[in-house]
Amino acid sequence: MKKRHVGSTILSVVFVLICLCWLLPIGAVLNNSLKSNASINTDTFALPNEESFVGLQNYIKGMTFGNYPFYKSVLYTAVITLASTFLILLCTSMSAWYVARVGSLATKIFYYLCVFSMIVPFQMVMFTLTTTADMLKLPVPEAHYHNIALKPSEYQKEIVASLAERAEKVRNREVDSSVDNMLLITNDGRKLALDQRLVNPMLPSDPNSKAAKCAENVFEIWQRTAGQRSTQMIFCDLSTPKDDGIFSVYDDIRAKLLELGIPENEIAFIHNAKSEVQKKDLFGKVRSGQVRILLGSTQRMGAGTNCQQKLIALHHLDCPWRPSDLQQREGRIIRQGNENPEVDIYSYVTEGTFDAYLYQLVESKQKFISQIMTSKSPVRSAEDVDEQALSYAEIKALASGNPMIKEKMDLDIDVSKLKLLKANHLSQKYALEDAISKGFPKQIAETQARIAGYGADIAAVKENTHPNEDGFSPLTLTGVTHADKKEAGAALLTLCQNMLSPEATQVGFYRGLTLELAFDTFAREYRLTMIGQLRHTVTLGTDVFGNLQRMDNALEGLPIKEQACREQLSNLQTQLETAKAEVQKPFPREAELNTKTARLEELNTLLNLDHKEPEIVDAEPDEDQRPPERRRPQLER
Repeated sequence: MKKRHVGSTILSVVFVLICLCWLLPIGAVLNNSLKSNASINTDTFALPNEESFVGLQNYIKGMTFGNYPFYKSVLYTAVITLASTFLILLCTSMSAWYVARVGSLATKIFYYLCVFSMIVPFQMVMFTLTTTADMLKLPVPEAHYHNIALKPSEYQKEIVASLAERAEKVRNREVDSSVDNMLLITNDGRKLALDQRLVNPMLPSDPNSKAAKCAENVFEIWQRTAGQRSTQMIFCDLSTPKDDGIFSVYDDIRAKLLELGIPENEIAFIHNAKSEVQKKDLFGKVRSGQVRILLGSTQRMGAGTNCQQKLIALHHLDCPWRPSDLQQREGRIIRQGNENPEVDIYSYVTEGTFDAYLYQLVESKQKFISQIMTSKSPVRSAEDVDEQALSYAEIKALASGNPMIKEKMDLDIDVSKLKLLKANHLSQKYALEDAISKGFPKQIAETQARIAGYGADIAAVKENTHPNEDGFSPLTLTGVTHADKKEAGAALLTLCQNMLSPEATQVGFYRGLTLELAFDTFAREYRLTMIGQLRHTVTLGTDVFGNLQRMDNALEGLPIKEQACREQLSNLQTQLETAKAEVQKPFPREAELNTKTARLEELNTLLNLDHKEPEIVDAEPDEDQRPPERRRPQLER
């Protein structure tokens, strides 16, 4: 008894320690929640000190950040969840009652649809829907893409060179990561590509800037489509309006448009619509053509913006953070309900800056990922390339105008595509190998067994068929042999009426085969199975002679089924031989993949891109959104 008490004490201590270990991550999260972002990255497990302690600032920011703060999100989620759960329970219970009580064709179809939805994975249903959407070719406008390349000013060239110097200092760890890092440098490069005054407000306005060129294109389209009162969208995630007197690209574009002669009431900022009611009113004006030029960011003017009716042109002023942001932007104009059969999409790129590299990279990856994530691609996975900060070597190459950086980017895309195609080839090869070793032999053996079964049953029926004067072979039910056809049919109906259990029951013999009767409770019908080497089932009705005719028809159709099995066996054997030949074929683009991979490795070495060092970042990238953390996971569909 004492030994048992000691053992229990030891186990209790062990389990308590295990529970404490499980609670340690929660403690670490609570500890880090009281520290600044920089200290979390540098000293993850350290306790807060005078420099790192921020109190409840992180909690306050989490509760109030964005258009939908935490408390509002929780409230909306609770309301939507409770309301939807109630409606789901109400509708499903009523449907279930109806299906259970009413045995009609409609209820049977509905029942099997429900069973199908439970058996088939949701991803397969969605894949079918996307495939159907592609096949239907829904009426969306045809987009014409225009890449507007702009020459950099002398100031921009000098600042790009200074960014390379900053990158070198960060690489050599001459500056603390909380003061300067690659993400900050990349973000400054993006601002510089948009307008040099975003880096230094004292710099002069460049007449060849993105804002100037965009304003010219907007005005030309505005004039040309005045009769239709077509509308335009301008996307810019940087330099959003703040009404604080600081330079903003938004205000600069509006000023240029007003100077060209566009009325002020036809230009609007999405940021001026503070509430959902104001947004709906603004979108209504855009749909009607009262507001013909709408400026906004991806965050504010992305999903949920439905004002495509009169959209004729869309302008990308800057490169977004993520490839998906491009899809969100262009989804505003390439959309059902647009009255224009053709639309224009303009992308403004400043040469010799980060813009030229980032924009082409993100756009190329977006097109590729869009193919992967729809039914248009033969492969099922893709590598996420959603990195937000350029490396030191990339910045250095861009600053020096090295042409190898573009070649490297193109090779990155080509090699990724080829690797995915090879992965798909290998998947098909492994599937064929599995089919050759298991699938085809199993199907062939099963088909051969069915052929033998049909042959045996055909022989048994032929041997035991002894028709009388009216052509009817005697039927034995519950030990009684009925030679008269009408009498046999009536006995079969009586047997069905007296059946007390739905379970299958052996009831007699017919033409050398054993008879088994069962009642399908769902279909509410009697089924008679004739058993030899195989099972041959017919559905019984209320006609005395009809049931016997159905039984005879099933037996007379056995040779046809046997011949179908023989044809299936021949097809399986042909498929097996074809699979054996296909599995031996190598990846057809193996040489191209090896060549491009070798060249890519060579370029990475020349550009010093094969030694990327992760940088600690703690920056606020855009005014309207925070970028995701740097990562390279594997996306699976």
